[in-house]
Amino acid sequence: MHWKRMFLSLAALCAFAVARPAEAQVTGQYTGARVLDPGAHLFGGYLDVSSNVVGLMAQLRLSFYPGIEFGFQGGPARNDDTGSSRGTVRLGTDVRFATMQVSKGAPFDLAVGGELGTENGDNFSVLALGPTVVASRVVSGTDANGITPFVGAAILYSNIDEGSRSDTDVSFPLRLGAEFSATPTLRLLTEMQLRISDSFRDNVSFNVGVNLPF
Repeated sequence: MHWKRMFLSLAALCAFAVARPAEAQVTGQYTGARVLDPGAHLFGGYLDVSSNVVGLMAQLRLSFYPGIEFGFQGGPARNDDTGSSRGTVRLGTDVRFATMQVSKGAPFDLAVGGELGTENGDNFSVLALGPTVVASRVVSGTDANGITPFVGAAILYSNIDEGSRSDTDVSFPLRLGAEFSATPTLRLLTEMQLRISDSFRDNVSFNVGVNLPF
């Protein structure tokens, strides 16, 4: 099927990206492409781990209009990439628009949007923003009791201020993960993020956590 070939192709692209030089770290995708129904909410909690960063992230997602979803993220992190340990706080927000929906006969769900994120610490600040896209489809079971792999990508324009240093960068993070629906109100999450051409952060990170629709 066409959607199966698409997921295999994107997975191969992600595997190729690991071999390329890269340094990156931004908030993750954390969910599939299906947009929440109006009036619905989702809360999530995640552990983010990379070679130099360990962080916690919480997320609230909600929808006021059909086909439009908003997300708000925040949490602390510990960064050891400079040889000394630095504590930071990461905050972010995003919006997504449903452009393809399985419920309307499409082969997979597809959402496009944009995200804005900041990371701040002692004499350290990063601001990143840019467009995003994510595709997903339930491949085993149903939305309430199944497995939903997803592939996401973004183009992020970032600015860093660290002491007397100020710099800008463009990166292309790829997010590859899956949600496992244990119950209608509990989804387990695992995700890998590949940070292509990001000169500010680690090459690869891993996220695990839970999503709780309500």
